[in-house]
Amino acid sequence: MSEEFVLSLGRDALYTALLVAGPLLLLSLSVGLLVSIFQATTQIQEQTLSFVPKIVTVFLGLVIFGPWMLKIMRDFTVRLVSVIPTVLQ
Repeated sequence: MSEEFVLSLGRDALYTALLVAGPLLLLSLSVGLLVSIFQATTQIQEQTLSFVPKIVTVFLGLVIFGPWMLKIMRDFTVRLVSVIPTVLQ
C-alpha cells in the first residue's frame, strides 16, 4: 500500500463526507441565519425559536436529498470494497 493510494483514499473519503453533509449543513445554516435576522429585527429572544425551523428543514432536506446521499455513500463503499483485493496483494 503506497502513500499515494492512502492519500487518494483519504481524499475520496473527505470528498464523500463533504458531499453527503454539505446540503444539510447549508440548509441548516441558511435557516438559522434567516431566523436570527428575524429575531434581531423583531427583538424576540426566544432560544427555542431557532431549533424548530432547523429541525424541520433538516428533516425535509433528508427527505429530498436522502436518495442522492445514499447513492453517494453506496458508490464510495463499492469503490472502497473493490480495492480490497489490490491492497491485500
